[in-house]
Amino acid sequence: MNADAPRLTLPEELVLLSFDPVSKRKLWRAGSSLAYGVAGAALAELRLAGRVVEEGGRVRVTNPLPPDEPLLATAMASLQRPGKGARDRGPRTVAWVRSASRHLEEACLTRLVKSGALRVEPRRFLGVVPYRRHSVGPVDLTAQTRGRFELARRGGFADPRARALAALASAIGISGALCPGWGRRQERQAMHRLMRADWAARAVHKNRMRDSADAGGSGGGG
Repeated sequence: MNADAPRLTLPEELVLLSFDPVSKRKLWRAGSSLAYGVAGAALAELRLAGRVVEEGGRVRVTNPLPPDEPLLATAMASLQRPGKGARDRGPRTVAWVRSASRHLEEACLTRLVKSGALRVEPRRFLGVVPYRRHSVGPVDLTAQTRGRFELARRGGFADPRARALAALASAIGISGALCPGWGRRQERQAMHRLMRADWAARAVHKNRMRDSADAGGSGGGG
């Protein structure tokens, strides 16, 4: 890794993994589930720093001091809402990932655009409805992130941070793009097992599956 390259947070690494370093576009498999992934990655980062744990399906803050990194500080603040009773035990993990996903993803994308790692392109759907599309920017950290992921993969994801990233990648559905082909199915299965063992990644996956079920139900009702 280039010594001058910025240190990326887990949410930023997950976002960059979700872009194809060749086409420069977001992997279609990431879709809207990337927002859940960013929220889950923030939880995983806080967990690795010894700031949160999960107990009974809820996130409990164990170190209330706000992190220096703004995105993680925002995530921490939303986990520390005052209350009584059930709230004292912290928010439910799955519900928090859903509620926090959109604003955390937007903050993460904005930071990556400012750093030049991504660029934003104004578009119009059917020539009328405006929307924004992100692509790899002039400071190509995507290839570097993919390269670090490959090194970690070849090492069996021995590092806790690498395991968390692999679990999150599986949770948002991009393991097939990162480890393509029938011959690499065991690697995808290994990432899936990491996801099942990681409470933050499981919460991401549950939200993704809920959206899939809702979409299927809507389609069947027509």
